[in-house]
Amino acid sequence: MERTFLAIKPDGVQRGLVGNIISRLESKGFTLVGLKLMNVSRELAEQHYAVHKERPFFSGLIEFITSGPVVAMVWEGDGVVASARKIIGATNPLNAEPGTIRGDFGVDVGRNLIHGSDAIETAQNEINLWFKEEELASWEPSLMSWIRE
Repeated sequence: MERTFLAIKPDGVQRGLVGNIISRLESKGFTLVGLKLMNVSRELAEQHYAVHKERPFFSGLIEFITSGPVVAMVWEGDGVVASARKIIGATNPLNAEPGTIRGDFGVDVGRNLIHGSDAIETAQNEINLWFKEEELASWEPSLMSWIRE
């Protein structure tokens, strides 16, 4: 079963959007297998955003993600990586479609509420970075028979 990593950023937590965001993914039929509220260390932030290290906005990313609590999550389901990205919406909320998380709630590219893995390999790397194996639960909701054949 495919897994993805999502993180509700400090602006999403501070604005009280955690429940709404989780509800959207549950309603889609995905299974939550990892969840924690945490303060992100500078070291973890720098590892997570290492791909952007040479970009001019890198230090701003680090300052923002470490500025308040984050809700780190692992979701499981068929096609969850691509589907979660569609539910999240475009990186810039001004370009995000209505009905997406960023389209409905986002106001600025620097405060875009949520991170989602962009590929299966990235998801695995991010899950391993943010979660220990024993922090993930393997389970199948009883409603799965109503979602899958």
